[in-house]
This record gives sequence, C-alpha cells and structure tokens, in this order.
Amino acid sequence: MSLYKANHEVKEIGGVRCSVVESGIDKSRLDFLIKLLAFNKLEVRFEEIAPKTEEENATYILGVADLLFNPTLAVYRRQLRTPDMHKVTADYWDQKTLKTEPNYWDLSKK
Repeated sequence: MSLYKANHEVKEIGGVRCSVVESGIDKSRLDFLIKLLAFNKLEVRFEEIAPKTEEENATYILGVADLLFNPTLAVYRRQLRTPDMHKVTADYWDQKTLKTEPNYWDLSKK
C-alpha cells in the first residue's frame, strides 16, 4: 500500500497535476478511498488503467489535486477523519479494520 512507500509521486490525471495516493488498486479500494478523501475536503481524481489481458480486471490510479498531500504523513500525523469523526489510523486506511483504535501499534487491542 502507499503508506509503505517513501516516494511522493506526481502525475497528470484528467488534465490536472495530482499527488498520487495509490496506483494499481481495484474498484472497491478506489470507492473506499474516494469516499474518505472527499469527506476530508480533498479534490479527488482517478484514472482507469486498461488491463493487459482479458482475464485481468481494470485497475485505477487515484490522486488528489493538492500537490503537497502525502498519504503517509496525513495518516501518521492523524490529519484525516472518518465520516464518524474519528481519526484515521493505518489499519483503517489499509482496510484491515473498521475500528479506529488510536494505539495502532498495540496488537493486543485489535
């Protein structure tokens, strides 16, 4: 996932330069991130990557128009909120859990 990526990537999506949030994601992940980022008042852009073969599903590149946005910093600095106003944790971002346990490093609480 993008939280484990150190590079900050910028790409033009739909004619707008965007900070890439994640690339190569499926439709369900795209829908989850669009909802979360739009709730946090970020202008979201995405682009479909055509599959190379007929057996593969389409994947997407997701970006935001804010060129300074870095998903790793936003999550670990606790700058993003869920729709129920809890702070987004790394496990919530990665869709491992719907709980927004603030002590994300304590595995006994999961």
